[in-house]
Amino acid sequence: MSVLAPFFNKNEIEAGCDEAGRGCLAGPVFAAAVILPVDFRNEMLNDSKKLSEKKRYQLRECIENAAIAWAVGIVNHEEIDQINILNASFLAMHRAVDQLKTKPEHLLIDGNRFNPYKDIKHSCVIKGDGKYAAIAAASILAKTYRDDFMMKIHEQYPNYAWNSNKGYPTKKHRLAIREHGISPYHRKSFGLLPDQMELQF
Repeated sequence: MSVLAPFFNKNEIEAGCDEAGRGCLAGPVFAAAVILPVDFRNEMLNDSKKLSEKKRYQLRECIENAAIAWAVGIVNHEEIDQINILNASFLAMHRAVDQLKTKPEHLLIDGNRFNPYKDIKHSCVIKGDGKYAAIAAASILAKTYRDDFMMKIHEQYPNYAWNSNKGYPTKKHRLAIREHGISPYHRKSFGLLPDQMELQF
């Protein structure tokens, strides 16, 4: 049985917000915003990191069908290099909220910091994707849509094994950067190699 809280305040339209890809070396950061019905229940729902890939995709379909509104925002690698990954994560959340067909009255943000969005109040919740259903739902959408993107660009640049590491800094990913250099999707502002010695931009 899921132990996630169904809402922060029952009397407000709440949107849960979370991002995926913040710690990656390549690709965009994705964020999702999800407004769930107050009575939404799903025993499988949890922080996306604690679920198998198969369960994440099963839940994505369930969330999209049941949600009052949902949307995904994207900030690409070039924007990340310009404004830094923290601001890019907030911007991706803003872009997701921008697209919601129902305007929320309150944003539940996974994490401890956020750039306020217009006139909508927000609450930051540390490890919120393991505490509130709407944030967990957002974490699943952000993660699966980002994974889809990384699988797609893996076809163009198979050397980096993005089909398995999704852009995260695995040993295999770093070795591929050392051997092949960077792709057009790598984040140049990140420490792509531990020593940065062999990279020429």
